[in-house]
Amino acid sequence: MSLPLTLAALLERFFTQRLMQQRQASPHTIRSYRDTFRQFLRFTAPRLQQAPSRLPFQAIDAPVIMAFLEHLETQQGVSVRSRNLRLTAIHSFFRYAAFEAPMHAAQIQRVLAIPSKRFTRTLVAFLTRPEVEALLAAPDPRTWAGRRDHAFLLLAVQTGLRLSEMTGLTRADLLLGAGAHVRVMGKGRKERCTPIATSTLAVLKAWLREPQRGAGAVLFPSAQGARLSVHGVQYLLNKHRRAAATVCPSLHDKRVTVHRLRHTMAMDLLQAGVDRSVIALWLGHESVETTQIYLEATLAMKEQALAKTSPPHGRPGRYQPGDQLLGFLNSL
Repeated sequence: MSLPLTLAALLERFFTQRLMQQRQASPHTIRSYRDTFRQFLRFTAPRLQQAPSRLPFQAIDAPVIMAFLEHLETQQGVSVRSRNLRLTAIHSFFRYAAFEAPMHAAQIQRVLAIPSKRFTRTLVAFLTRPEVEALLAAPDPRTWAGRRDHAFLLLAVQTGLRLSEMTGLTRADLLLGAGAHVRVMGKGRKERCTPIATSTLAVLKAWLREPQRGAGAVLFPSAQGARLSVHGVQYLLNKHRRAAATVCPSLHDKRVTVHRLRHTMAMDLLQAGVDRSVIALWLGHESVETTQIYLEATLAMKEQALAKTSPPHGRPGRYQPGDQLLGFLNSL
């Protein structure tokens, strides 16, 4: 008689064989999936009264997963988008389980049938040029941390690199000769090169002359020489946003993140007339359609489009009410 299939054995194979060996998933993807299952096991184990390493696979059914997703939204306050990302990781695991544990096909299909939750897509948020200039002027150039933060912010807003790409940069990733650019390994393990502007190049050259901290060659290290953490980056962004808001009050009500700086770069390219396909390559988007969100975000470009059209000429006259039933249907 075979032993019952444990969640632990299947989950370990999913990470080591499926994600790392077969798919060669990026470190960012692996961390995201890891965090999903850590949260899930912390939620599930006490409710099923089993240690995570002893949970049977068949105990992880659709009602348990639905309860976990509901817990994320109602108790932890995560957004619908984050909830859907957690569900994506769970779906990926169960698609792998369909091959490894076909005897549990019915259970797996019920989990895979859990839909993503619909949500209202908001317009892309970005910074204006005065806000960017105020933010770049906020770090104190008299201190090591201030010079690091200024170089970090300038490179982020000029290249549009993702947070994981910025914190993962090493000095070797900068090529500062003819055709200066920064080389990164983005999503899907796709390498891309992004050109560096002349003004940014001068700041980076000055930063590279600073003494290295730590044993590694991290481009923007912490004070101890380690790679900056997500919370460390957000701390420095919050600090400089508050300082910049004293000269640019519109920053008081804005949250500044590396992703918002990325959006800002994309909007600058779009408003300068750069083709969407070039912007997609610049940002490392999988599809040009992903870049569509930026077209929807800028009122200035819509106003320019309106100025190129011939407005319809209205005709004065007395309003005649339509049929009452049709009016009701039109109002729906």
